[in-house]
Amino acid sequence: MDDNQKRYWVGLNLVKGIGSARTRALLSYFDTLEDAWNAPVDQLEAAGLSPRLATALSETRTTHVLEHVWEQIQNLGLTVLTWEDPDYPRRLQEIDQPPPVLYLRGSLRQEDQWAVAVVGTRRVTSYGNQITNELVSVLARNGLSIISGLARGIDGIAHQACLNTGGRTLAVLGCGVDRIYPPEHKRLAERIIANGALVSDYPPGTPPEAANFPPRNRIISGLSQAVIVIEAGKQSGALITAAFAAEQGRQVFAVPGNIYAPQSKGTNRLIQEGAQILLDAEDVLESLDLVQVTEYQAARSVLPADAVEAQLYDLLGREPLHVDEIRALTDLPIEKVSAALTLMELKGMVRQVGGMNYIAVYEARADYDTG
Repeated sequence: MDDNQKRYWVGLNLVKGIGSARTRALLSYFDTLEDAWNAPVDQLEAAGLSPRLATALSETRTTHVLEHVWEQIQNLGLTVLTWEDPDYPRRLQEIDQPPPVLYLRGSLRQEDQWAVAVVGTRRVTSYGNQITNELVSVLARNGLSIISGLARGIDGIAHQACLNTGGRTLAVLGCGVDRIYPPEHKRLAERIIANGALVSDYPPGTPPEAANFPPRNRIISGLSQAVIVIEAGKQSGALITAAFAAEQGRQVFAVPGNIYAPQSKGTNRLIQEGAQILLDAEDVLESLDLVQVTEYQAARSVLPADAVEAQLYDLLGREPLHVDEIRALTDLPIEKVSAALTLMELKGMVRQVGGMNYIAVYEARADYDTG
């Protein structure tokens, strides 16, 4: 999707109350979100918006010049992804009502699809601190990206332990990615940007209001293969993340704790209700299918590749091409094309975006000599 069209996705994202369901309704009624952005109030209501939301969108048009909003985003160095972009995270695309727009500081990579979320209380104990450091270090060394929320306590420890092990970590924020909260995690956020990404579905400038944090937890779980809760009280936000994970079909692990400790009330209850008890990092590694991670890392080490891969990679771009089109354009046997694309996907050079359609992953060009 070109930047001109993305501006209208961002514009609608500025209107509180227009999320996944209403964006789909607008897309089904109008040809594009540009048409929806410019539509009169009566047409917006006909498309399914309430009178209040239709009026709010109309008012947003008068208070925000999209060219200026987009210029601000560019000046901040942010990446904007919509669910129509091929680089939009595949796992997040699969959840019910994925966020229409994501804002990034840093980068997402192919290997980030192998990720686990590590969440817990802000009032961490020495026990929770030790478990988080040990667990995350093992998971990161085994090629898993670590996802959390940059909060005080377990979240911050998890990000830090991952970075100290040389791993990749994503922080999902309850504010704009240009606003670091809590402020004492500014340096940690800078390290995350260099070795992962800050992610938010809230527009730049959005303050860290309390109401923003529970909804963002669905993104933390949605990006992950599994959610690990290390310490959590009875009312912990980490329990909200675990609930989203269960709804999304993700595995939920919980670390048991002292039955008298407030920080273990939530995790022990999760185990009682069916969460998988976590006693060792191997519990996670054995429960998740990590064969692909090993194959991916091994495949990366065989670069550069042969002339067939070079030909396919030169052909592919950001617009999806079906495998039959690729075969016709290269005049190669379909077996050779399919085999090469499979290996290239493991290397992170290409990505299948559904229905045997492929695009190039441009980050791989730094590692791959197509000449």
